[in-house]
Formats: sequence, C-alpha cells, structure tokens
Amino acid sequence: MKDLLDVHMHTIASVHAYSTLREMITAGKEKGLSLIGISDHGPKMPGAFHEFYFCNFKVIRPEAYGIDLIMGAELNIVDFSGSTDLREDLLDRLDYAIASLHDPCIHPGSRAQNTAALIGAMRNPHIRIIGHPDNPSYPVDFDQLAQSANEHHVLLEINNSSYQPDGSRHGSRELSQGLLDACKRHGTMVIMGSDAHIDLDVGNHTCSEEMIQQAGFPEELVINSDPAKFREWIRK
Repeated sequence: MKDLLDVHMHTIASVHAYSTLREMITAGKEKGLSLIGISDHGPKMPGAFHEFYFCNFKVIRPEAYGIDLIMGAELNIVDFSGSTDLREDLLDRLDYAIASLHDPCIHPGSRAQNTAALIGAMRNPHIRIIGHPDNPSYPVDFDQLAQSANEHHVLLEINNSSYQPDGSRHGSRELSQGLLDACKRHGTMVIMGSDAHIDLDVGNHTCSEEMIQQAGFPEELVINSDPAKFREWIRK
C-alpha cells in the first residue's frame, strides 16, 4: 500500500510528547512522506498548552521545510453532544482538526452516548477526522459512525498507536475489525495515523496496515496514498 502522509502526530507542545516541530518534520522527510500534519492536543488535555498556542501558526512557513506541512489540532470532545475544546475563531486558524475521546477529558458513557458524542463532533465543519474511534474504553455503534462519517465528510482513523503491543488502548486490535467491516459496508473512507509522540514514530503505520489487510479492506478507501485528495478533503 502506498503511504505518503501522516497527519496525527504530537510535538513537545502536547507535553507528554518528546520531539520538536523541526524534529517531526525532519523525520517525515527522511521517511519519504509527501505531507505531514502536526496535531497537538487541545487545551483541556491535562498539561497541554494554553489555547494561545493555536493562535500564532502564521509564523510557521511550510515552504521553508521542503515538505508539505499543515498545522492542526487533536481536539478533545468534552460532552456527549460532541463539543470540543477550542473556540470557533481558533478553529478557523487551523488547516484541519481531529476530534477524539480521551478519558482525562470526558468519562466514558454508554454506547449510545459515546456514539452521539462522536457524531456530534462530526457536525462541526472544522472536524475532518475522528481519532481512534475503536477505543475499547468508549464502545460505539460502528455502523452509525460509518454512515455519519459519510454524511459529514469525515475520515475515521485507523490509529497505529492503538494497535501496538505496548499501546494504551488495549483491545483496539480486536475492535478494529468491526470498525473496518462497517466502513467497508458503507464505503466510508479511513485514514491511517501514527499518533506519534516522538520523531521515531512519524509515519509508522505498520500495525494499521496489518489491521487493514486482516479485514480485507479496499485500498481505495484508505486516503494515505493520495496527499492531493487529502488536501481537497480538508478544504473549508
């Protein structure tokens, strides 16, 4: 599978990550990626930077780095209606946004509540990716999720970090097959994301590719092979 982009990664601005912006960019170039996106955590994540961090992306000059660079955020969903932790005027400054459920920011609810939270987040036109939707701490209805992702033009993430043996979301490997089966039934596009918290993991989608192959998932529904298509996908 051709794999040319990675847009789920964290710099030291996420506090529990350990590489700088330049180090992440350099790693992306060395690994042959055509496009990378920086998606540091929103401010409700304990220890994360103040929202001011997202106000000054204008000083970053992507053309200076020799790779297609976009700046986004991994937003924290904070209630079961799908609200997130950055104001609309700040979302306007991002190239794209991922929305995810994280237990420091919202306690798990019922399957119906968790599903409603993710679908509610999809209704925000700034959000183009739902992060790690197969997290076993937040059971969801995969068919409803896949259908809503199609309706709202949102990608569902196949999160490499979730499937690693030392990952923090144990049980995701098993649930990924249900997620991918639902996406296959509904023709829903997915995106592989490394969720890298250090430069060594930038572009690492080994486990994600394994899950996709196990599910017999169509490669044409995986957007990572086409940076231009992804650019068009996130266009506001």
